[in-house]
Amino acid sequence: MSAAIVPTAKSGKTGKVVTAREAARLIHTGDTVAIGGFFGIGLAMEVVHELAAIYESHDAEAASFGKPRDLTLVWCVSPGDGQQRGAQRLAHPGLVKRLIGGHWTAVPALYQLVAGNQVEGYNIPLGPLSQLYRDIAAGKPGHLSRVGLGTFADPRFGGGKLNERTTEDLIELMVVGDKEYLFYKSFPIDVALIRGTTADADGNITMEREALTVDTLSLAMAAHNSGGLVIAQVERIADVGTLNPRQVKVPGALVDCIVVATTPELHMQTIATPYNPAFACEVRVPLTSLEAMPMDDRKIIARRAAMELRPNSVVNLGVGIPEGVAAVAAEEKCADLMTLTAEPGVIGGIPAGGVNFGAATNAQAVIDMPYQFDFYDGGGLDAAFLGLAQADREGNLNVSKFGPRLAGAGGFINISQNAKKIYFLGTFTAGDLEVAIVDGKLLIERDGKAKKFVNEVEHRTFSGPFAARNGKEVLYITERCVFQLTKDGLELIEVAPGIDIKHDILDKMDFEPIVRQPREMDPRIFRVEPMGLREELLRLPFDDRFNYDEEHNILFLNLSELAVKTSDIIERYRERIRSIVEPLGHKVYAVVNYDGFELDRDVEGEYLDAVKEIGDRYFHGVTRFATSAFMRAKLGDSLAKRGVAPHIYESEDEAKGVVRETVART
Repeated sequence: MSAAIVPTAKSGKTGKVVTAREAARLIHTGDTVAIGGFFGIGLAMEVVHELAAIYESHDAEAASFGKPRDLTLVWCVSPGDGQQRGAQRLAHPGLVKRLIGGHWTAVPALYQLVAGNQVEGYNIPLGPLSQLYRDIAAGKPGHLSRVGLGTFADPRFGGGKLNERTTEDLIELMVVGDKEYLFYKSFPIDVALIRGTTADADGNITMEREALTVDTLSLAMAAHNSGGLVIAQVERIADVGTLNPRQVKVPGALVDCIVVATTPELHMQTIATPYNPAFACEVRVPLTSLEAMPMDDRKIIARRAAMELRPNSVVNLGVGIPEGVAAVAAEEKCADLMTLTAEPGVIGGIPAGGVNFGAATNAQAVIDMPYQFDFYDGGGLDAAFLGLAQADREGNLNVSKFGPRLAGAGGFINISQNAKKIYFLGTFTAGDLEVAIVDGKLLIERDGKAKKFVNEVEHRTFSGPFAARNGKEVLYITERCVFQLTKDGLELIEVAPGIDIKHDILDKMDFEPIVRQPREMDPRIFRVEPMGLREELLRLPFDDRFNYDEEHNILFLNLSELAVKTSDIIERYRERIRSIVEPLGHKVYAVVNYDGFELDRDVEGEYLDAVKEIGDRYFHGVTRFATSAFMRAKLGDSLAKRGVAPHIYESEDEAKGVVRETVART
């Protein structure tokens, strides 16, 4: 059923349709006003601007109606553009009294009121805040969650309060069943500002041209059930009864008034894009149309991180450098092998970056943000790639507050606490860093002015000790090195080619990490050509290549399609065989499959030396096979030079037959 669209510029004042000024007049002194959306996506910007205009006005109308004052503003994610649009316009100490936000980057003017101790301010993790809307709607006293334990949201570390003026506790520490939880308290919402695409005169709202559905329904329910008002900004009005009920996202019973946007710039799909049909899931775009990243420090980090992607996994990508992982996955033609997600509700496809963050192209589904966090909190994420702004010796991370600048936690805390594996991505230093790649080596032409690895982080957005106690796998990936979280702190495990550990790493840190035997980062990262990740991801998992037949004392090594390009893979090969054979207390026979095997010239000698060492130590005998005549000749000659039996059979059956005859004779 298609909607019959009615021209709205002169629609009058019938039903629930009002002007933005009339809607803003319904907001009164002392109200708690919740602003829906994710950055500019879903932001009722025209209504917000009218609210600011009323407060700023000095005309007779303002004197007649009076100005709203002492408002509490609540939002999940930065309802502005960081400059002059959105909630930035509401940054007046008389207009606002209290600010409660999950993410603050795009509303710095509001934070300046908090930093100046002019208004109260709270930073509440995005997940609990969006889920709290549902609990408010349900009449519950609050939201109980383990998200935020050990971080700034924990009352023991500030309880989300941002200045001295802020004294009321909105978060409590509770113990339930011998486990610690945080209790995020409910509060009534007097006005909800939401946005959709089409509304009928009864207030039923669809969202077909929106990039996200975000918190729209939950927020409308929370305000309605608090006895408050729901104001919806839309693009157009349809006749009553013409909207498809399956497409109605917010039922008219929840909506008090409808504002039809009159200025396109105040109803854009994202903060920077008027409308992209791919963001609205109207079309799918070929991945070849996505622009490749330039070869710089950000791409180096994104490439190293992309090596941690695994087939059939569900992944979250954060804002900033982590966005590059999606670009690399697209460039490597492997994005379809896993499910990429973003916290506002995108599942599948390629999450957008930069000022369009939150939207996606070729998404499989777009769900409400609170439900996305349900999925995340329950352990649905196999891996998460998040930003790295500041880290300390314990592995704590700060991405939320730096002196007078507040970014806010956003969904970082939910994601980093609950994903199975965590990868923090960022440059090693901050401010004016310049690097170059020469002959496959990384050169630091100018280092950043500020250290990012410090003795103690300023604001604890991620708790290293909490993660270590829970056995979380955590890597800190930079352009020049990689650290791993251990129970004793950070350990340096990889170093880029061309980097001097003391001069380029240790001297640029406020603390000394654990340094044992760091390996070199994969050289493919520092080459211009694609790394071949798709082929690598489709190959057999490494540990599944080793199978021991106890009855016949034969170890089968499936090296088919394995690419040996680094010392790391050789060491893993040696260690895996050792872990299987040494506990047996005796040598074994081996059958090795070399079909499609690739051996990089740079590590050929090292690999063949390892083959000889392993054979002498662990094997009674070895048979090898490869269907490729070239591989048989090449590998056979190389083995012979090291005194290893050079014969390589043409088929698996032939190789297995030979070794079984040998076993039978012994």
